[in-house]
Amino acid sequence: MKILVMSDSHYDVQSVKLVEKYLKDTDIIIHCGDGAPDTELLMNYFKGEVYAVRGNCDFSKKYPKEMIIDVLGVKIFITHGDLYNVKYEYNTIFFKAKELGADIVTFGHSHRAIIEEYNGITIMNPGSVSLPYDRNNKTIAFIEIKNNKKYDIYLQKI
Repeated sequence: MKILVMSDSHYDVQSVKLVEKYLKDTDIIIHCGDGAPDTELLMNYFKGEVYAVRGNCDFSKKYPKEMIIDVLGVKIFITHGDLYNVKYEYNTIFFKAKELGADIVTFGHSHRAIIEEYNGITIMNPGSVSLPYDRNNKTIAFIEIKNNKKYDIYLQKI
């Protein structure tokens, strides 16, 4: 099962279009907020499941602030990150993920791409599709889940 994770597209249509070429073998799209409606731009090219949460720059109540999904037995906590102080530390979001029993937590907000593991929980931010923190590398991430609850996570420049 291949999951494309994106965040912080900020309604930048040109940047969202850069994601299209990565949809071919993708089963699920996760958008971690600040441009959650941008996933609708990809629906002409993608027929799988889409999960999106509302960020601090999203005003539609159509999207929840956070959610947890289960994919092949792997629990993924999806949030934007603004509620958890992720621009400065990861302890708060780690403890929320632990409380929820999540294996992976995906978030955005800081526009910084990271993949780190803390006590068995993978914390990952795919970076920004439109406005990366370092201004150079627009990124997305992939989570590839195998049937035995093992998974690989990696970043992809777009």
